[in-house]
Amino acid sequence: MVTPMRRLPFLNGIRAFEASARTGSFARAANELNVTPAAISRMVRLLEQRMGVPLFQRKANGLVPTPAGRAYQAGLSQIFDQLAGLTAQVTALASPSIVVGVGPTFAIRWLIPRLASFQRRHPDIDVRITTGGAAAPYNDEWTCGIKLGDGQWPNLAAEPLFAADLVPVCTPAIAATLKTPADLKTAALLQVTHAAEDWPRWLKAAGVAGAMPRGPQFEFYGQAQQAAADGVGVAMGIRPYIDDDLAAGRLVTPFVLTVPKGERWYLVYNPARLNEPAFATFRAWLADTAQSDAALPRPKTDG
Repeated sequence: MVTPMRRLPFLNGIRAFEASARTGSFARAANELNVTPAAISRMVRLLEQRMGVPLFQRKANGLVPTPAGRAYQAGLSQIFDQLAGLTAQVTALASPSIVVGVGPTFAIRWLIPRLASFQRRHPDIDVRITTGGAAAPYNDEWTCGIKLGDGQWPNLAAEPLFAADLVPVCTPAIAATLKTPADLKTAALLQVTHAAEDWPRWLKAAGVAGAMPRGPQFEFYGQAQQAAADGVGVAMGIRPYIDDDLAAGRLVTPFVLTVPKGERWYLVYNPARLNEPAFATFRAWLADTAQSDAALPRPKTDG
């Protein structure tokens, strides 16, 4: 049986049209496709001529897709997304590597110390760690990300890994001076600039009224945690960042109270990648490791 030859439309014109419709202008489409606006305009015009259908109303303040143009763009965007996913899957088969977008503190305090166990089991899979803080947008070049949030990221799958519990941490020497949570009123409370609500949340739960966090401020949790280990003050610890330092005795928790941050850690990924072999292997390892860590007994407090 002879397969009939597929009659495809003007592919360059389709790319030019889809980018123009999505971005709202020939100029932005030209920047995305690395050609001139005039070239984009010509390709779209040629596509319209070949189809015999107007796709845009060209107005002084921009492009307005016709009903046919809106319908065409919706279908094309879906096809292009599927094509990108298929390409990623085929590439993954040829090159067993993954790119993990993760914040610097999570990478240093949890993922990297455990990565050796993954490499021992799967030496053929190349894991690349790239910066992607908890608040950073998801990057389509990532295979997956590990992010702190509410689990709601449009068009992405999100699988819970850890609860993000808050508890103060400090050196044993500083902990010895803290008999009750009220003693924190006179302590140096190390703060993380993007998590200003952490200390007020914990202090309120502890029944400490009128306490205003005062002390050095840091950009990342890891920096505040290191300062606490160096005796600078009391940091607000967040799991799982603090688990290894607590287990090693570098830090202690002066009070037993832990308070949910109101968010969780999630593995986040494009559902189209679910069956990529390298990612499936990493995903299974990550879930098992997170579950094992969560089952470990928590270190006792010093209070």
